[in-house]
Amino acid sequence: MPATTTASPFHSFWMAGFECTDQLNAFGNRVDFLNVTRHLDLLDLDYQNLGLLNIRTVREGIRWSQVEQQPYVYDWTSVERMMEVARSHGIQQVWDICHFGYPDDLTPLHPMFARRFAAVCAAFAKFFRSHDATSPLIITPINEVSFISWLGGDVRGTSPYCVGQGWEVKYMLMKAYIEGVEALKEVDPCVRILTTEPLVHITHGLGAGRTERAIARQCHEDQYQVTDILAGRLCPELRGRPEYLDLLGYNFYYNNQWVKATNEHLIWKNQDMRWRPLRHLLKEAYLRYQKPLVLSETSHPKEDRPLWMDTMAQECAATLQAGIPLLGVCWYPIIDRPDWDHLEIWHQSGLWDRPEEGSDGTERRLHEPTAQSFLRAQTLVAAQLEKAIGKRKMGIAKL
Repeated sequence: MPATTTASPFHSFWMAGFECTDQLNAFGNRVDFLNVTRHLDLLDLDYQNLGLLNIRTVREGIRWSQVEQQPYVYDWTSVERMMEVARSHGIQQVWDICHFGYPDDLTPLHPMFARRFAAVCAAFAKFFRSHDATSPLIITPINEVSFISWLGGDVRGTSPYCVGQGWEVKYMLMKAYIEGVEALKEVDPCVRILTTEPLVHITHGLGAGRTERAIARQCHEDQYQVTDILAGRLCPELRGRPEYLDLLGYNFYYNNQWVKATNEHLIWKNQDMRWRPLRHLLKEAYLRYQKPLVLSETSHPKEDRPLWMDTMAQECAATLQAGIPLLGVCWYPIIDRPDWDHLEIWHQSGLWDRPEEGSDGTERRLHEPTAQSFLRAQTLVAAQLEKAIGKRKMGIAKL
């Protein structure tokens, strides 16, 4: 595989993600995790803590439902404060416009959804540029279209609370996504688009016949529908274009591999021969699109956090060694978050856990074993990363 000459737009290879969903949950209740996790209250502390791990790039969200509480009327107060605090700490922010949440009067199936989404995209780009005229603007228009289409379109887990309408929801979200990209580029032709789709492996059961194997292969292939639409390979009437597929972000978790026929999850620690290492899945995506990659989300709950980080570091080092342009890894969430539907249950999947019961809630508890594995990961990947950067520089010099 030829060495890449891709230059990274990110300030650091290792990134942090702050859970920013503002969706309606399975019970119809609005959850706003920037407030629930107290990230908005503790911005200074959260950004200051990132220095312990040399993280200078973060994923954040504007919370569409909060900035547009009346159609086409925007309140950027909280976003402006987030930008100011980030600037004071030297932190680069990568922005989600829609991280699962929509304004109260909209669903993806609403006839005005795409127009309203394009409008908020343009408004945000103008707002950003009015405060920062020079920094790279990196945007994820809609986070995990594949997942939210299933959650809201097939299993009634969020708006629009449908069953059997997953494709229709996906189609309308991608209509909005592409119109949003067009609106962003009209304001700022240099905007970078970071997709953040689940990276999965869907397989067959042991002893499966030809039909079951074929169904599993097709379902695995279907994970690329969103990026195929964005690139104009599928549903060309939605106006996707190859250049809209820019930075290929993939979200990969411990439960991203399963048997189609039974929904049985493959256990990553069990050495199941059907489990595909991350390096293989990233290579598959790269060969399909020939675009630079980002591991835009990964984490693990509870005691296996350090082991998962060690494993991800090995996979990322191998990916870089293979000459694949992997530009970054984002631990998501970097601070602990509760369950969407049962807010009393916290996942313990961050590098910083919630405060002890009875405390004033203004501190973060560093999960030291995970932090140590994070530092090990940085050391392990550094050598391959330096080689990749050296090859990029050599490629640029030759040009």
